[in-house]
Amino acid sequence: MGIDLVAGGRRVGHKARTDTKSENVYLKLLVKLYRFLARRTDSKFVEVVLKRLFLSRTNRPPLSLARLAKFMKEKDGKIAVLVGTVTDDPRLLEVPKMSVCALRFTETARARILKAGGECLSFDELALRAPKGNGTVLLRGPKKAREVYKHFGHRSTATSVNTHCHVKPYVRSKGRKFEKARGRRATNGFKV
Repeated sequence: MGIDLVAGGRRVGHKARTDTKSENVYLKLLVKLYRFLARRTDSKFVEVVLKRLFLSRTNRPPLSLARLAKFMKEKDGKIAVLVGTVTDDPRLLEVPKMSVCALRFTETARARILKAGGECLSFDELALRAPKGNGTVLLRGPKKAREVYKHFGHRSTATSVNTHCHVKPYVRSKGRKFEKARGRRATNGFKV
């Protein structure tokens, strides 16, 4: 007995999204626009942007101005494209001049980009300027930067069988009485 590949194989409940779950009318219009471009052009860039427009918010992590500036170093004249939010980074003292296209900009991030002589574009403006994504740099934010990933273990391997090694515990408080005894002190049983 084989696997019914047409029906999706063995993977259950892991279907890729074919549309956005959001009720945001502006996002739905962008999906409509990029769906048209994906159908009428053979651009891989448009397909990737369309796929990322469908993603959930956790899969569209924000990108800070500092990282944006780092990725756009020596890429003058190109447009940075991010399907997500551009946030401000107060640790970055000087913002370089750059063109950025994103779904959202925080107020301070937008102000700092414009003050540096750059420009903040929306995806409909990008579709007019670079319909096939020519002269663009497609970027993504750090997905594993969310605090919740500190609580997740790694997969079990031959050398490290326990998946909970060096994993942040969910604790009510970080005090003397909380998760500080057996397994946490060499004098009490063992230390991990």
